[in-house]
Amino acid sequence: MVASEIRALFSVASRPEVVSLAGGMPYVTALPLDVVGELVADLVARRGPVALQYGSGQGDPHLREQICDVMRPEGIEANADDVVVTVGSQQALDLITRIFIDPGDVVLAEGPSYVGALGTFAAYQANVIHVAMDSEGIVPESLAQTIYALKSAGKRIKFLYTIPTFQNPAGVTLNAVRRQQVLEICQRADVLIVEDNPYGMLGFDGEPMRTLRADNAEGVVYLGSFSKTLAPGFRVGWALAPHAVREKLVLAMESAVLSHSSFTQLAVGQYLATQPWLEQIKSFRELYRERRDTMLASLEALMPAGVTWTRPAGGFFVWATLPEGLDSKALLPRAVAERVAFVPGTGFFADGGGARNMRLSYCYPEPDRIREGVRRLAGVIEQELRVRDTFGTGSSPDRAGVDTPGPDLA
Repeated sequence: MVASEIRALFSVASRPEVVSLAGGMPYVTALPLDVVGELVADLVARRGPVALQYGSGQGDPHLREQICDVMRPEGIEANADDVVVTVGSQQALDLITRIFIDPGDVVLAEGPSYVGALGTFAAYQANVIHVAMDSEGIVPESLAQTIYALKSAGKRIKFLYTIPTFQNPAGVTLNAVRRQQVLEICQRADVLIVEDNPYGMLGFDGEPMRTLRADNAEGVVYLGSFSKTLAPGFRVGWALAPHAVREKLVLAMESAVLSHSSFTQLAVGQYLATQPWLEQIKSFRELYRERRDTMLASLEALMPAGVTWTRPAGGFFVWATLPEGLDSKALLPRAVAERVAFVPGTGFFADGGGARNMRLSYCYPEPDRIREGVRRLAGVIEQELRVRDTFGTGSSPDRAGVDTPGPDLA
């Protein structure tokens, strides 16, 4: 595990004068914080001896039942016995990787993929093979061909890791037809699917999409989180897994932390039981829709010719592609100097790809700050294009180090 120079740049990017289009931080100020405060105080007053004590390694039983209710709008019918509560879905991902991966095993993942997942896979010495993705999500033909080639070469594929809905970092969504195709391909090839779904309830149009897990209870491990729909500070996520996998998850969970926080679990459970949580999610959706619209309108108005980007229907992120000859990692120091930050695309590939890409986040800045950030970034790109046109190429990046995950890259 090696940190890169990007970590140092983000310490500068956190200054108030810098518009950060980098981090995927939810806008928790939109929560009724006074209500949350009263809820926590009431929890300590009424249930303090339980909330401040050790708990179960699998998680609070009542919260696991509530999690089943939370998953139902996305088509999942589950038993609370198959839910394991974790410290955010990031820990669930770590535990799944610990259970399945021996050094050299193959993990299939979309290209690009979530940087936190890639860091976890690298820590357990997995060999990450990317599968092609387009504006409709993972390409089934590419998935089938990749699986066939790896199995023909004698490689051991442990699972496919995917964020099918409002993907991080690309913002794209796997369409309904392809969801069935991906399920069928993996079922035929006996490849487990790990479905990471932190943004599924944050769509801007229509009802939530049906999850992969809703159509295959035995072949999919589903990862969920309250970080995006409530608050990341609670650090409560979960894994819904087939029974045999669930048993191993509980053992791995207990060996990692003995038991997680009873306090935060009971706080989340009390919030779900006493507050209109679906209405709060609707408020988040409206807020993020406005910011997504601001981001897309600003890119359309200000970006120089040759820059392209995705148009997410939910979630937090836009994935931009720079013109030929430009490199996002080389661009970042100049952008920070102009008081705007983004995440270079190389952090989302295990194979060195993504040099022309960047992830732009619209979830946290106010709309006027988004417009100003895009204006500053467009100016930096225009300057780099002039360098390219004069000298034949943009500046060369320093590719030392690995873009290990952290909260500012999440």
